Amino acid sequence: MDLKTFTSAVMEIAQERGVPQDRVIEAIEAALASAYKKEYGRKKQKVIAKLNPKTGKVNFWQIKQVVDKKMILSQEELKELKEKKKTPKEIEKIRFNPERHILLEEAKKIDPKIKVGEDLKIPLPEKEDFGRIAAQTAKQVILQKIKEAEKEETFKEFKEKEGEIVSGIVQRVEKNAVFLDIGRTSGILPKKEQVPGEFYRPSQRLKCYVLKTEQTPKGPQIILSRAYPKLISKLFELEVPEIGAGQVVIKSIAREPGSRTKIAVTATEEGIDPIGSLVGQRGTRILAVINELGGEKIDVIEWSEDPKKYIANALSPAKVLEVNILPKNKARAIVPDDQLSLAIGKEGQNVRLAAKLTGWKIDVRSVSQMEEKSKIKNQNAK
Repeated sequence: MDLKTFTSAVMEIAQERGVPQDRVIEAIEAALASAYKKEYGRKKQKVIAKLNPKTGKVNFWQIKQVVDKKMILSQEELKELKEKKKTPKEIEKIRFNPERHILLEEAKKIDPKIKVGEDLKIPLPEKEDFGRIAAQTAKQVILQKIKEAEKEETFKEFKEKEGEIVSGIVQRVEKNAVFLDIGRTSGILPKKEQVPGEFYRPSQRLKCYVLKTEQTPKGPQIILSRAYPKLISKLFELEVPEIGAGQVVIKSIAREPGSRTKIAVTATEEGIDPIGSLVGQRGTRILAVINELGGEKIDVIEWSEDPKKYIANALSPAKVLEVNILPKNKARAIVPDDQLSLAIGKEGQNVRLAAKLTGWKIDVRSVSQMEEKSKIKNQNAK
């Protein structure tokens, strides 16, 4: 077995799969130790290997735990265990095995500084000739270890990408989920994270929000979303350099996926127009986001510390004449008669999104409604 060539070939495979070099060497060492034990070792032995990838030289050791007599089960205790059907762990003692354990006085002959509980490394004879079965075992161990390392690296990569946007290509569309190729693995876009009315087809390229990454027995599972409100802010981050520079801040988002979104922004520096930054010259920036969302309408409004001003802005595109702050986080917005339906929106959508955006319960009334209410109140007073 030419270990130098073999190691080089395995390194190449690992590099293609994005597995770190030290993990590959670990995998080869574990495989060589397994092959050595299968060919020359004995049952219950613990063998480790150390490989020099540059020279291909490999050293082997047997590992034995250093114990003293107090830690070992006596014959009487073993008999008692059998009768009471207990395990050695329950009485915190070990069943001595000469292949896995060594008494302290014996261990000190090899390493005078060794202590109880430590592992003693005993050099094993160098072997380079491995049989067919041992070589096959080594190959299986390496492939398994590389696969495990690949899964771990993929999980780590996408765990760090939680809350970010990834670009993927639709692989297949099923009844309850869409599967996307997102690079090293596939991502799942569940039904509840899909946008109502949005259609998906194989080979279609989509941008998705990484909702969460979970470790499963089959490997990492990446849950994606097209409906999550933060997808909007992340899309704007890609299009608006002022957000990345911290000159414009997105304060709040209210979204009804596939239909409409309201986004509140503010500038941290004087002379910067936050709404203009998001809209872009001739609407290029906002159009790029709208196109990515399949035509979803987006209202960009200016955030304000003053709740009256903020609520008035949130009801855009309707013009608000006055906002009255009421108890229990309620507010009343008064609009011109011809603006009432615009302020409320189709099926109440505009006022509903404004309420979500601001965190206030908003009651929209027209001028004539308020006058009527005032007239009734005056009549009742008489």
